[in-house]
Amino acid sequence: MKKIVLAYSGGLDTSCAIKWLKDRNYDVIAFIADVGQKDDYQTIKKRAMNTGASKVYVVNMQKEFLTDYVFPTIKANAIYENKYLLATALSRPLIAKHQVAIAHKENAKTVAHGCTGKGNDQVRFETTVTLLDPKLEQIAPVREWEFKTREQEIDYARENKIPIDVTKKRPYSIDKNLYGRAIECGVLEDPWQEPPEEIYQMTKSPQNAPDKPTYIEIDFVQGIPAKINKKAHTPIAIIDKLNEIAGKNGVGRVDMVENRLVGIKSREIYENPAGTTIFIAHQALEDLVLDRETAHFKQAFSRKYAELTYYGLWETPLKKQLDAYFDKIQERVSGTVRLKVYKGNCVVVGRKSKYSRYKEELATYGYKDVFDQKLAEGFIRLWGLPFTK
Repeated sequence: MKKIVLAYSGGLDTSCAIKWLKDRNYDVIAFIADVGQKDDYQTIKKRAMNTGASKVYVVNMQKEFLTDYVFPTIKANAIYENKYLLATALSRPLIAKHQVAIAHKENAKTVAHGCTGKGNDQVRFETTVTLLDPKLEQIAPVREWEFKTREQEIDYARENKIPIDVTKKRPYSIDKNLYGRAIECGVLEDPWQEPPEEIYQMTKSPQNAPDKPTYIEIDFVQGIPAKINKKAHTPIAIIDKLNEIAGKNGVGRVDMVENRLVGIKSREIYENPAGTTIFIAHQALEDLVLDRETAHFKQAFSRKYAELTYYGLWETPLKKQLDAYFDKIQERVSGTVRLKVYKGNCVVVGRKSKYSRYKEELATYGYKDVFDQKLAEGFIRLWGLPFTK
């Protein structure tokens, strides 16, 4: 039997994939990536073994996920199509990296994933694996097997006594990690349908959120969140705390129709309470400390960085070059931002930094004003000179 390392989540697709691969004479080694799903990993591990896996790896990579993958996108202000904070997209190259390492350790020549042929994740997994080790063979069971619908997969799982958590009444496909949660399928495939409240887990409905606003202070050090309300926390604790505070206030829900890499549009629901607050605060701090030309020039690179992440090109030279660019910019992005979160809204109500470029004596219209308005006349003449007939 040939060894194969399967990126295993315990969901419908990967649970069926173990049985499907085993029937094709593969020795399946399941690899469970702990990126903060807060799942019962012992139960999932037992499920994999009972389904036919010969060995199961459970790797905790939460800290690495935040520091090496999430935080670089915060520095970059990278959001795909101005809405998606890339939580799922960021976890894929990390999982693929560890999958390759396990394949080398087990002397396996093949790896597999449970992604569909319509989605982005197949591209992210396979591109990353190819860039890290092009000699590894890759298999995508969902692209090859006989099932045409999730309902057929559910029937297959029941026939083979494979334990699963989805039903035909709630056939949602869900991906969750420490940084966010993605939900699709079922009634969500109709973009006219309002998402049912049952799909949400990290955020409370804004209507049921507290009737009084909550204030949060986030301290950044060179672009990275370091303190919440003046108290230092580990990266994991910062995300957990902001998820709790913002989530209970209904902050972080996104309902979007996005352009997938494979060329189709898909309706996606995301929950990113911590990511939403951090991004808004980080942008406000950059507005305070960056000069105009840097701030404007960065916007195009931020968009490109988001696209590289979304497209599964995390391990490419350009992405690494952009990391160096953003690291340089973030040298002075340190300071504090105060936010007000209330019934689904997150609003900046204060910001300060020792590197602030804001000068009250120049901006004010009060008695502190030191701006020489007479200079404006000559400036305007010179500004319009190239366009004067």
